[in-house]
Amino acid sequence: QVQLVESGGGLVQPGGSLRLSCAASGSIFNFIMGWYRQAPGKERELVAQIDNIDKTNYGDAVKGRFTISRDNAKNTMYLQMNSLKPEDTAVYYCRSWRCAENYWGQGTQVTVSS
Repeated sequence: QVQLVESGGGLVQPGGSLRLSCAASGSIFNFIMGWYRQAPGKERELVAQIDNIDKTNYGDAVKGRFTISRDNAKNTMYLQMNSLKPEDTAVYYCRSWRCAENYWGQGTQVTVSS
């Protein structure tokens, strides 16, 4: 069982930046890692994912603005978010999965507002 804990969320003005972290309680080696988000009244959507050879994939809404990365030695994944927009406001969740294993964090709130 792997526990995931997100941090780094908060309130930021439009155009600003935030860096989210997802710390795992165990090794994330060989896990695919991802960030998802869910805004009020909307379905949860993929923001970005990174596999065990650092191949990345981004949702269309964040391409060119967000960057996902991972540090296997620290069992941590990151999401650098730049040029934030009000529509990026959501709860951001960390996910790790491989084969039959699938883990989610509790989420961290990101609010983009002036």
